Amino acid sequence: MAAYILRRLLLMVPTLFGIMVINFFVIQAAPGGPVEQVLAQIQGTAVDATERFTGSASGGETLQRPNTEAGSGGGAGGYRGARGLPPELIQRIEKMYGFDKPVHERFGLMMVSYLTFDFGESFFRNRRVVDLVLDKMPVSITLGLWTTLLVYLISIPLGIGKAVRDGTQFDVSSSTALVVLNAIPGFLFALLLVVLFAGGSYFKWFPLRGLVSDNHAELSLFGQIADYLWHIALPITAMVIGGFTTLTFLTKNSFLEEISKQYVMTARAKGLVERRVLYGHVFRNAMLIVIAGFPAAFIGVLFGGSLLIEVIFSLDGLGLLGFEAALGRDYPVMFGTLYFFGLIGLVMGIVGDIMYTVIDPRIDFEARAA
Repeated sequence: MAAYILRRLLLMVPTLFGIMVINFFVIQAAPGGPVEQVLAQIQGTAVDATERFTGSASGGETLQRPNTEAGSGGGAGGYRGARGLPPELIQRIEKMYGFDKPVHERFGLMMVSYLTFDFGESFFRNRRVVDLVLDKMPVSITLGLWTTLLVYLISIPLGIGKAVRDGTQFDVSSSTALVVLNAIPGFLFALLLVVLFAGGSYFKWFPLRGLVSDNHAELSLFGQIADYLWHIALPITAMVIGGFTTLTFLTKNSFLEEISKQYVMTARAKGLVERRVLYGHVFRNAMLIVIAGFPAAFIGVLFGGSLLIEVIFSLDGLGLLGFEAALGRDYPVMFGTLYFFGLIGLVMGIVGDIMYTVIDPRIDFEARAA
């Protein structure tokens, strides 16, 4: 297993490099880079903005130290909105953001700094990318962890129950309900919950903003826990509803496949009670693919499934950070978070393989590789 893990770790290097190369050069072709964003601000605020960039101002949100992460360079004539502005101003803005260097040099400098986890500083927030990610992480971890746990706690018992009662009225009706829930987007459920329970049109039982109340620090320990659960109830419900359909059917099918095997028939022939057969023999084999997929499921929810929920419930998490960075062409935030999340995703893939061997020691990845 050690040799397999070492090979996977070595394979992470070209994989992560390929991810960064593709995304970096694709984004270069997208119009409206950081320089265009600044030029639009200058054109919109005329003389005041021009003086702010050409004068002796320093330390503001727009005048920051040069970054080398990315961008779409070019001369004064290569930017939209540059007409009528002095070339010296364009060159000053390019140098300020590091766009005075060739694209391959910017990419090389970015990757060298990323090797030491130096993700640079945001173009427009005047903060380090690492600090921004750490600030937003608690919200996303809360949504991802609670959602994944609840999905598993619901899906596994429900899937086992459907497998045991395969073809019955319970199985048919629950399958219909699951298909309907899965067809409704999570953000529509979120809006429905807001209308019904967060002061939209009916009841105002739950808050609509943040993870905790303003007076959270003044509450007792029990009060802080209750306040936290009170705030996350609606967003977690919106993410869980419809999110356990696939896992439920996967659990059911895994159980059905194992139940039909010879060792189950032998166990029943020996006179073992059905509960012992199901949970003493079938469960371990059937749950292999379900439980081993937990790390990947958590990462998927953490980084990809909460943007609209964060917007609807005013939760300032990683999804909203990435969305705002893409809209504002904040390349250090975009590429820094992409590198960080890509690395975590690759590591979680290895963790998932390790969990396979923990759950079932008969699995030998080294023998398969050979």
